[in-house]
Amino acid sequence: MPAPPLKPDLEHDVARRRTFAIISHPDAGKTTLTEKLLLFGGAIQLAGAVKARRASRHATSDWMDVEKQRGISVTSSVMQFEYAGHTINLLDTPGHEDFSEDTYRVLTAVDAAVMVIDAAKGVEAQTIKLLEVCRLRNTPIITFVNKLDREVRPPVKLLEEIEGTLRLDCAPITWPIGMGKSFRGVYHLLTERLLRFQAGEERRTEAEVVEGLDNPRLDELYPDQVAELRSDVELIRDASPPFEIDRFLAGRQSPVFFGSGINNFGVQEILQALIDWAPPPQPRDGGRPVHPAEGPFTGFVFKIQANMDPKHRDRIAFFRICSGRYRPGMKVRHLRLGRDLKLGNALTFMANERVSSEDAVAGDIIGIHNHGQLQIGDTLTEGEVLQFKGIPYFAPELFRAARPRDPMKSKQLQKGLQELGEEGAIQVLVARQGAQMLLGAVGRLQFEIVAHRLAGEYGVDAVYDAVDIFTARWLTFPDDATRRKFERDEAASLARDVDDNPVFLAANKYNLKLTLERWPTVGFRETREHGEKLAAA
Repeated sequence: MPAPPLKPDLEHDVARRRTFAIISHPDAGKTTLTEKLLLFGGAIQLAGAVKARRASRHATSDWMDVEKQRGISVTSSVMQFEYAGHTINLLDTPGHEDFSEDTYRVLTAVDAAVMVIDAAKGVEAQTIKLLEVCRLRNTPIITFVNKLDREVRPPVKLLEEIEGTLRLDCAPITWPIGMGKSFRGVYHLLTERLLRFQAGEERRTEAEVVEGLDNPRLDELYPDQVAELRSDVELIRDASPPFEIDRFLAGRQSPVFFGSGINNFGVQEILQALIDWAPPPQPRDGGRPVHPAEGPFTGFVFKIQANMDPKHRDRIAFFRICSGRYRPGMKVRHLRLGRDLKLGNALTFMANERVSSEDAVAGDIIGIHNHGQLQIGDTLTEGEVLQFKGIPYFAPELFRAARPRDPMKSKQLQKGLQELGEEGAIQVLVARQGAQMLLGAVGRLQFEIVAHRLAGEYGVDAVYDAVDIFTARWLTFPDDATRRKFERDEAASLARDVDDNPVFLAANKYNLKLTLERWPTVGFRETREHGEKLAAA
């Protein structure tokens, strides 16, 4: 089937879109940067520090009770605002290491990413994992080295670590003068201007900009630091390749900015880089390349969040539009169910505020009220049979068996876990022998969040017993005979997931290695696509 023709009005509107996520290790300042981007974008009027558990007020993007108690982001928020004639869709992802799988899925819905690095700590484990997911799709990445207002590591060493650990070429765009109490600002290598730092200023004025590295005014302002700045800039220009937009768009080079998010310094440069360099919505693989300016409406569900509004017990499907235009009340085809669905009262998000969407195009994220008919990975179109790819499940490596303290609550437990499993908060597996309900996670805090939500949203107080499982692998078989023999010989180690796919549960590393050697023709997969149907066990 030939691709539909492109529409000029859509091309214009899509070109104005920038859809990106902020990724970082916990405590690198991601949520604070999110708040400041909203401030400079005019989406909020008040910005303040996130003060963890002691905060009396919490970041705009953190709305779940447990987030407020802990001072961390454990869900993914979507925020839309206008800036410099563009519509910005900002996805604030969970930074905590225990919520990486949700972050992975969110990264499938963006066209670029801003990576926040703590200048005191450098590259950390979670950053490495998140960058690997971006690399799978060659997602362009802008790097923001944060917290220069503190005593931090030498900038040259940070660049070397980013390049060496993350295997990502760096192109410095700004370069700091001083750090901690002696932090004076950054020199912009492209515009040849020094941007002066003044703590607590919410907007930088032109009076704080000094033109040219040889400007005598620099010697007057910073007699003890200007020589080092000039030397550093000369070294960086000799040692680092210049910024190349094509390499950035291919995900091979990252422009690097230095600043202090909590002091609003460097935020405007990040926003401008997103406008100038980050790509608008790109074609998506739906079985064929789907261009964002095609007329017919298409897109996919990448996240489901239950009970965003506890008063209404609602469930919202977060939907990335891939082509066309949303119109209130429009009818679309739900391809997995094979039936039509009316999209009435879709939502646009401003953190925890939600308004009805009257118009949305490719690149935008809308919320669809979900009564159980939508799952992660579902594709909706205006008729064409498509299936957007690249929304992964990752093999869990932490496991618990769940049972209600009150046996009369078994149905509530089952319903709660089913819904939490569908939205991606936890993976639910059912053991082949004994039908034991198992929870699989990538971090221990996920179990705490599930327990908190089961108690608060479903009225279930459950017990979570430790089980002797090391990891899980999804199975594929070369033929039915091998599958039947595997089922017979390995029955005690088999389970099924929410899509009825066969899963092997390994008790330890040795058990996994031995089973791999014993069954060389069987596929043991660490990931699978959402909605993917493997040979049922």
